[in-house]
Amino acid sequence: MSKEKPSGHVALIGFMGTGKSTVSRELAARLNCSAIDVDAEIVRRECASIPDIFASRGESEFRAAETAALADVIERTEPLVIATGGGAVLAERNRKLMLEGSFVVALKADPEQIIARVSQDPDRPLLQGDVAGRVYKLLEDRKHAYDFAHLAIDTTHLTVQEVVDLIEQGLKQRF
Repeated sequence: MSKEKPSGHVALIGFMGTGKSTVSRELAARLNCSAIDVDAEIVRRECASIPDIFASRGESEFRAAETAALADVIERTEPLVIATGGGAVLAERNRKLMLEGSFVVALKADPEQIIARVSQDPDRPLLQGDVAGRVYKLLEDRKHAYDFAHLAIDTTHLTVQEVVDLIEQGLKQRF
């Protein structure tokens, strides 16, 4: 178990329900640094929930708030584990920010596992209605969106600790 602080940030990317928020907290504890959830940062900054932002201002305004929050987090000097929202990778600026300022880890999972993890969550505005249909459509739309990561891990059959172990191994190989 390492207690050395990472030399920079670790950014977790991936589709919703792949484990970014949960893994970020465990990885930060392992690396002895703080975890930041970009979605929580948006809620704090905008004083509104993500579904409310989508409903009142639309997805494009949410994405702008997401980029601003991500840029502020990446610019922080202390090492952080950053959990991004599933769609943060859609903007070229966000991908560039993450690649320049962090070790990027893509978390993936089988569609059935994602559906099981997110189907009861009312705070996912992109999944309103037919959850399974929306998951499959969004996964198809974003099938190459996470390919820029330094490391990719399929979380479908792994525990959180196993995912954290793999990320830590990836960090050691990279730095």
